[in-house]
Amino acid sequence: MIWAYPDFRLILVLGAIFALLYLFYISRFWLINRRLKVEKRRLLTKLILRTLYFLLFLVAFAGPSIGTSTKEVKEEGKDIFLAVDLSQSMNATDIGPSRLQRIKFELKELIKSFPSDRIGLIIFSSEAYMQCPLTFDQNVLQLYIDGLNTGLVPNAGTDLSGPLRMALDRFTNDPSPEVKSKSVVLISDGEDFGEDYESVISSLGEQGIKVYSLGIGTESGSPIPRGNGVVIDPNTGQPAESKLDRSSLQRIAVETGGQYFEISDQTQEVSSLVTSLEQLKGGSIGTRQVEASSNKYFYFLLAGLVLSILDMILPIKTIKL
Repeated sequence: MIWAYPDFRLILVLGAIFALLYLFYISRFWLINRRLKVEKRRLLTKLILRTLYFLLFLVAFAGPSIGTSTKEVKEEGKDIFLAVDLSQSMNATDIGPSRLQRIKFELKELIKSFPSDRIGLIIFSSEAYMQCPLTFDQNVLQLYIDGLNTGLVPNAGTDLSGPLRMALDRFTNDPSPEVKSKSVVLISDGEDFGEDYESVISSLGEQGIKVYSLGIGTESGSPIPRGNGVVIDPNTGQPAESKLDRSSLQRIAVETGGQYFEISDQTQEVSSLVTSLEQLKGGSIGTRQVEASSNKYFYFLLAGLVLSILDMILPIKTIKL
């Protein structure tokens, strides 16, 4: 099972099977001990004890996070803009559950790797919009990422130059002398219908702003869902299919000194993208306290172990002679 995209139907089926097997165990346990004329009170005590520590083990295995804790992190001075394509083609399902849903999950995991850096969010299709300025607040970023959908921007084609110009303007108009690393993560299926982006690529390269392109999709492509149907190509009258086009994304990455990465049916390179971003050198500008979820599995595990040990070393007398 892929925990990032849980199959809830499978979980329910497995849960039902487990419940039936456990009920079968309890009924057999009860029947055998009743035939041995075990006292009901002692039998119930035994059942409750074993059920209790078994449930505690299950809760510990789930890794419950209760409350938050704080930790000190070093602010290294990296500025990263995430530019996310929200054109209709991002609803294609050649990457399950859809390209956009997969990107949302990957971005939420990616930003956790940079708690000490400023991250901003730009959304685009035919036009680009600043969804979240550069910020250290990861909770705010998570909320914006959760809300991403293709209805947030006009969908008259995809212009890859728009988000690059917006990121360049923000970096230029908000200079930070301590920041030594400025980069853009450009996320798209690569279908570009915009104007020539030579000038913006040149400006990014001159200022040392690297673009890391993340292409998502497959070469075979898939139809684009819309409502209860699919998007129809007006020229052919057939369902329009969206395919991954690497060429533009690779060119932008190479000419700005960045790298191209991909999520497809054959390649999963988000971890490599994170590694490349981590290798960027940012200047240390101080420390700050950040909140982190506090995993309390240990308490449930300890309680379950104590009860199980008691069950073994202090057996409850069940048969009356």
